[in-house]
Amino acid sequence: MKNPFLEQWDTSFGTPPFDKIEVSHYLPAVRKAIRMASEEVKAITLDSEPPDFKNTVEALERSGEILGSIISVLFNLNSAETSGELQKVAQEVSPLLTRFSNDITLNKKLFTRISEVYERMENSTLNTEQKLLVLKKWRSFILGGAKLKGNEKKRYREISEE
Repeated sequence: MKNPFLEQWDTSFGTPPFDKIEVSHYLPAVRKAIRMASEEVKAITLDSEPPDFKNTVEALERSGEILGSIISVLFNLNSAETSGELQKVAQEVSPLLTRFSNDITLNKKLFTRISEVYERMENSTLNTEQKLLVLKKWRSFILGGAKLKGNEKKRYREISEE
């Protein structure tokens, strides 16, 4: 089955091709996009170069762009023009997104890389916007449980995914 979410959008201004999107496209597209984004995150953690803004913070910021596009369409339509079928998909997708988010913020290697960039930020040549993004990413990890230990992380994951 062709899935418009997983193809290049050949539309004016790169808008979603709403005339081709069916409710049945969302869940498979989200699952595939999560796998793709997970690979992008894995590449960041496996990078043998020392962490810096470009190979860690910027790379993480750019990861999951396809997933972000799908989710934007899903949740905007669910708010603006919902149906029982669309609501069901949103309910199925939400725990997948939470699990994926937890996989990122509870990823010890990734948090270590983000923290190293954060700790060197003030003595770096980063501009104000870049420093703000580093701070935003670091805080999202902290709020996402990155500093929790063992069973605390497990419990955090259980609660948030529930």
